[in-house]
Amino acid sequence: MPRTLSIGDDLEENLSLSDRLKAFKSSSFDPDAYVASKCQTINEKEIKHLYSGLNELKRASAEEMRKCVYANYAAFIRTSKEISDLEVQLLSMRNHLSNQAALVHGLSERVRIDSLWAEGDDSLEEDLSKSEVQKLCAEEDWVYKLLDALETLLADRRVDEVMSTVEKGEGILREADKFSLSPTGFTLLQNAVREKREKLSEQLADTISQTRGSELRSAVMALKKLGDGPRAHTLLLNSHHRKLQSNMQALRSSKVAYAGSYTAALSQLVFSTIAQAARDSLAAFGEETSYASEFVTWAVKQTEIFALILKRHVLASSAASGGLRVAAECIQISFGHCSLLEARGLSLSPVLLRHFKTCIEQALSANLKKIERTSAALAAADDWSVSYQPVSGRTSIAPVANTMASLPKLSSSANRFNSMVQELLDDVGPLESLQLEGPALEGVLQVFNNYVNLLIHALPGSVEHEEHLEGSGHKIVRTAENEAQQIALLANASSLAEELLPRAAMKLLPLPGRMDEHPRRSSDKQYRLPDHREWKKKLQRSTDRLRDSFCRQHALELIFTEDGEIRLNSHIYTSMDDHTEEPDWFPSPIFQELFAKLTRMASIATDMFVGRERFATVLLMRLTETVILWLSDDQTFWEEIEAGPKPLGPLGLQQLYLDMEFVLLFASQGRYLSRHLHQVIKDIIGKAIEVLSASGVDPYSVLPEDDWFAEVAQTAISILSGKTNFDDVERDVTSPTASVSAISHGSN
Repeated sequence: MPRTLSIGDDLEENLSLSDRLKAFKSSSFDPDAYVASKCQTINEKEIKHLYSGLNELKRASAEEMRKCVYANYAAFIRTSKEISDLEVQLLSMRNHLSNQAALVHGLSERVRIDSLWAEGDDSLEEDLSKSEVQKLCAEEDWVYKLLDALETLLADRRVDEVMSTVEKGEGILREADKFSLSPTGFTLLQNAVREKREKLSEQLADTISQTRGSELRSAVMALKKLGDGPRAHTLLLNSHHRKLQSNMQALRSSKVAYAGSYTAALSQLVFSTIAQAARDSLAAFGEETSYASEFVTWAVKQTEIFALILKRHVLASSAASGGLRVAAECIQISFGHCSLLEARGLSLSPVLLRHFKTCIEQALSANLKKIERTSAALAAADDWSVSYQPVSGRTSIAPVANTMASLPKLSSSANRFNSMVQELLDDVGPLESLQLEGPALEGVLQVFNNYVNLLIHALPGSVEHEEHLEGSGHKIVRTAENEAQQIALLANASSLAEELLPRAAMKLLPLPGRMDEHPRRSSDKQYRLPDHREWKKKLQRSTDRLRDSFCRQHALELIFTEDGEIRLNSHIYTSMDDHTEEPDWFPSPIFQELFAKLTRMASIATDMFVGRERFATVLLMRLTETVILWLSDDQTFWEEIEAGPKPLGPLGLQQLYLDMEFVLLFASQGRYLSRHLHQVIKDIIGKAIEVLSASGVDPYSVLPEDDWFAEVAQTAISILSGKTNFDDVERDVTSPTASVSAISHGSN
């Protein structure tokens, strides 16, 4: 049956977003027909896939629309402003042309009348009767009286009455025919109204520049009513700007010392002024696009000025010194006041985000460097003794006794490292709008890697430590001399990587259970963050580097002498057949030392890894594997076993078999026997058997039964453990030292 093409297949094609949206951009797009064409033969699963794909397209389309609008917002505002200015210029030009035409017409009428009076021609009686001349003179007197009244009202600043009088004059001009107004009277009245209107406009502009509150709003509305709305709106915004600048200057003069107090006062001043300007603009001009666009541009400019002042006087110094907490507090205050404007549909947070993000990133970087420097300094003086970490003063946890029981033991440098990281993430957490969660977690990962490097340098004789002594440029680190101190290094790294740092990182993750958080915001936050599980794996890989260095060092101590000679060599087994008497069967000294070392470490780890026995078990497992793998992979050892100078004999095979069974037994009883280790030991035994068989000797004829090896190995464990009465010895069966209890009971 041919495969049915579904909409899910289309959505999964590797196409760009614009190509995927082409089908939806056509003006003739019919959604019903489109869906019907795609859904004729699909099943329920494909329908769900279609629904998911369409939702993804919808989200991507909305995101692209948002980016386009934001990217072209400045151009849109600028174009709206230019259109508004052009409308004002066209209106002004029309008024000028109208005034010029009226002036020309009035002059022509005046010249004609004056010429008639000057000539004294008898034809005057024909063109202009005495009653008409008297009417003209009466109109002029009326106009002059109107002008005098307007002058008086303007001088007294009686704006409402001036407006009323001007409106009456304009009404007469509009209905000149009804009032039988002559052309000369019309021109005089028109010029008078225009002149007083302009004078009133200037007077209102001056009032707007000097007043506040309700008087300011009244003057703005009056100027708008006169037909000069764009100028009135600009003057309104300028008035608020001057008021804001004056108040900001007074605030700076007050010398507020604390950065948070200064930020709160300045932020409240700026955004309350913007809010008041928004109210005045809306009351006087409504929601007209040109005025709204001008106001948004003005508000953005005021916000940018505020952001620059805050950066210069507060954030710059805090960022340079690593004062993330101070910077975070100031930014939170700013965003808090800014968010109050969102209820009015004015979102200025992106403006603050653009200006503040660089500063806060600088503060984050400086803080991380401070953590790194402090950790290095503390590691140089750390005695690598572990204790319960103190309860942080920034969090109240009760009861303290229960808290101490749940906290891991750390050395002093690890305690301080943990507290510094906790404080860092506490400060970053509230700054969700700045999207710093990802950089913060990556920074924490980096400083943790550097701290682990310090711990590796603290291991005596490690490769990294030797490179450090040759001049790697790192800080001097105090060496962990004994096994307890060296295991403390592992306790530091494992506690931080497995518990403390992941727990602190949870503060930055979105909480799906929170009902007050919008699902989209939670999704966006999750998208910004690195994968938490992958981040935790990176922490653990860094810890594995320390554990591997630890195991390598202790394995080399067992395998090599201080002079560099190999202790685990073929001579141990090839020399066994030189003796005529059967030896006293007991595990080889090097494996006795391995057992003793693992037993000591298990005892130390029991106290140090409380509640985290698995890490101690893995540590013992890796150390045992390191020694056995070295034996398995040593080509020189096997070449000498096979070819000599003296090849492996029956007694040597029996000793090697006993050593391997001894390791298997104590690793199994200690619960750190891995499948890999078990297989490697079996391979070593099998390889040794093949070597003896190749020499012509039947290995199974000279080897005792398996029970014999188990009995000898168990006896050796009992003797090496030094315990003869184990009735009062109680151990946690889940602990790494459970082998001691198991061995003891098995030997009785």
